[in-house]
Amino acid sequence: MKKVLIKNAKIVNEGEIFEGDVFIEEGYIKEIATSISAKSPDLTIVDAEGNYLFPGLIDDQVHFREPGLTHKENIETGSRAAVAGGITSYFEMPNTQPQTTTIELLEEKYKIAEETSYANYGFMFGGTNDNLEEIRKIDPKKVPALKLFLGSSTGNMLVDDEKVLENIFKESPVIIAAHCEDEKTIQNNLQECIERYGEDIPIELHPKIRSEEACYISSSRAVALAKKTGARLHVFHLSTAKELKLFDSKKALKDKKITAEVCIHHLWFNEEDYQKKGTFIKWNPAVKTKKDQDALLKGLIENKIDVLATDHAPHTKEEKKNVYTKAPSGGPLVQHALPALLQMHHQGKISLEKIVEKFCHNPAILFDIEKRGFIKEGYKADLVLVDLNAPWAVQPGNTLYKCGWSPFEGITFKSRVTHTFVNGNLVYRNFKFNSFVKAERLTFDR
Repeated sequence: MKKVLIKNAKIVNEGEIFEGDVFIEEGYIKEIATSISAKSPDLTIVDAEGNYLFPGLIDDQVHFREPGLTHKENIETGSRAAVAGGITSYFEMPNTQPQTTTIELLEEKYKIAEETSYANYGFMFGGTNDNLEEIRKIDPKKVPALKLFLGSSTGNMLVDDEKVLENIFKESPVIIAAHCEDEKTIQNNLQECIERYGEDIPIELHPKIRSEEACYISSSRAVALAKKTGARLHVFHLSTAKELKLFDSKKALKDKKITAEVCIHHLWFNEEDYQKKGTFIKWNPAVKTKKDQDALLKGLIENKIDVLATDHAPHTKEEKKNVYTKAPSGGPLVQHALPALLQMHHQGKISLEKIVEKFCHNPAILFDIEKRGFIKEGYKADLVLVDLNAPWAVQPGNTLYKCGWSPFEGITFKSRVTHTFVNGNLVYRNFKFNSFVKAERLTFDR
């Protein structure tokens, strides 16, 4: 698609909502104005009809399972579902098979995405107890971040050697993105439950096993180590009110060296939902109390938490239906994250401007992504049109994940994504995809 003119949109950008038109040429935003007139034989006009235009969402944490775990998801199916949810760029995690812990394996994943991804892509490099030499080879202009698992999770990549960890914090050439849960605390809690219940532990005990204490011990250690070494640290998926005290709301994001993220499921669900949803809402870190849920939203609004993400981590229904000790943690979210946030907007919990700030602008700022995350002239035309008054029910027939289910099944969302543009190409429109157009590798202005 060479030229596109989006007319009559309510543009949500940099804390404002204003009515206007956006002209796209060769994949870039060329003009933004109250009214734009353009004529060309290769011009496509899209009438927004007063709907809201967002920058494309940037999801800094997804698991698309390729290579090695593609019975759950792959880059093609995951990115396709992401685009249907308004996510135009993503960072994929390294706990695949094989794990992405060498530069050679990293580039192999980029080659897969180059041929199959619907959304723009970046791949995090994985840190282990014994790959510091490979970490030193990371090119900061090509790789978004280094992922460290400070608590074991799917595809165990636990980094638990304290000397190695300190050296990684000192030497990483990119931001360190950390999964923080204290392994010793978790294992002690788990063993107590196994002794009492055997393998079939009640799912309601998941937030007691992966407890507030486990999260806080690990997060506080990571923050202390970042302060000691001067490392740039981003703590993934906060799940407790207690952890919020570790983060600063006074500094502008560009001036912070220690930042945090919250995921959609920790804002939407709480421990009361285990009774109905069971292991289908088993995540690491665990969904916890209503008090934690409310505090996380407050922390997001008040800027202690900087970024929204999904931690999209699909497993099959058969895998999830297992007893507690065998059911894997994680769930699919990319298609439904924005509709869920818009539902929260309808409930008066969060503004459209704040959604855009935390899910579009801030990931671009935090990771220094070049020319994305904003509706600005000269930026890539990653754009999403949203109809706030177009109800739709989540059901298997319109769920696009390869695993075939959603934790939101049975919910009717009031809002939907109507159009998604990736690099100026209209890739998705009202539950239908246009012909596949290759997306682009994200680059970083460092």
